[in-house]
Amino acid sequence: MTHPTPNHLQSLAPYAAQDTASAKRVHTEPAAKSRTEYGRDRDRIIHCSAFRRLEYKTQVFVNHEGDLFRTRLTHSIEVAQIARSIARNLRLNEDLVEAISLAHDLGHTPFGHAGQDALNLCMQPYGGFEHNLQSLRVVDVLEERYGNFDGLNLTFETREGILKHCSIKNAQLLGEIGQRFIDRKQPSLEAQLANLADEIAYNNHDVDDGLRSGLLTESQLMEVTLYGENRALVEQAFPGLMGRRAIAETVRRMINALILDLVTTSEKLIRAQQPRHIDEVRNAPVLIAFSDKVRADATELKQCLHTNLYRHYQVQRMTSKARRCVHELFALFMKEPDLLPPDYLVPDNEARQARKVADYIAGMTDRYAMREYRRLFYVDDI
Repeated sequence: MTHPTPNHLQSLAPYAAQDTASAKRVHTEPAAKSRTEYGRDRDRIIHCSAFRRLEYKTQVFVNHEGDLFRTRLTHSIEVAQIARSIARNLRLNEDLVEAISLAHDLGHTPFGHAGQDALNLCMQPYGGFEHNLQSLRVVDVLEERYGNFDGLNLTFETREGILKHCSIKNAQLLGEIGQRFIDRKQPSLEAQLANLADEIAYNNHDVDDGLRSGLLTESQLMEVTLYGENRALVEQAFPGLMGRRAIAETVRRMINALILDLVTTSEKLIRAQQPRHIDEVRNAPVLIAFSDKVRADATELKQCLHTNLYRHYQVQRMTSKARRCVHELFALFMKEPDLLPPDYLVPDNEARQARKVADYIAGMTDRYAMREYRRLFYVDDI
């Protein structure tokens, strides 16, 4: 029985990831009857437990600090929306870019980058910890949903998109999925696109959350080209508009400006290279990119956020507590592994035990990590 091809797949560019031609899984499965293979990946990601836990994992502000701040879940949804919009303009595979976008943060620890940095430090004697590798580990090994295999058994293209960065040392341990880092080749255009959609989302939405929190001021942002230019456009369109509406109008214009530049620049790069197949994409230079001017503007915005928001003393206080929480949980579980749930015990193998401790901590939400810390270190919380 044949099934009709969705309209968005009928118009794919020849260099896009083609569902039937390139999608393959580690464990062979019958073809999906009512959806594309990359659509199946997306659905598996949405239904997995690691995706649900993103609702209570930090973006910048710890989960309990306010209901309106972004979490890893809302961030992932926003990345998918941006990526899918760009993919449609470039005639790339929307299902694949959405699957990569929704899965890219599955391996993040609680407490955002502070939690990752702390866990990486704890894991240095055992190979370190990196959230991209952990995201791949989640979908390849840790999810337990199917009788025939561990993980979600996603297609190669989705898995390579999840693995945005990888050292040569780690790549050598990963087999086919790590080979491109050794050979210095590119992933699919969909993977390149999801990476930059992630950047567009978190920079602009950190502006929104930073202003909402009061830790970032408009006067600081007016010195940034991307914000200042778009705030001026808002003033022209709506003279005297202030407050939340003015910020929302500015942020959406910033996002739109970045998207339009990314589409225009990428179209030029693709036209110059003229790839005819995804294999030619892999052997080409990076083809999804901002113009030099907009790349400089985006970098300027990122530097402003780093200086004025991420390094703000109130954020630093929370990240300091987060680091202590992760460090002390890790040390305690390594010293007394019997405190772990039985599934995380690895007798007589310190390195494997450490990796299981990292799996356990990385899988925690912010609030679960705080609750676990209280249960283990405070007598009145037994």
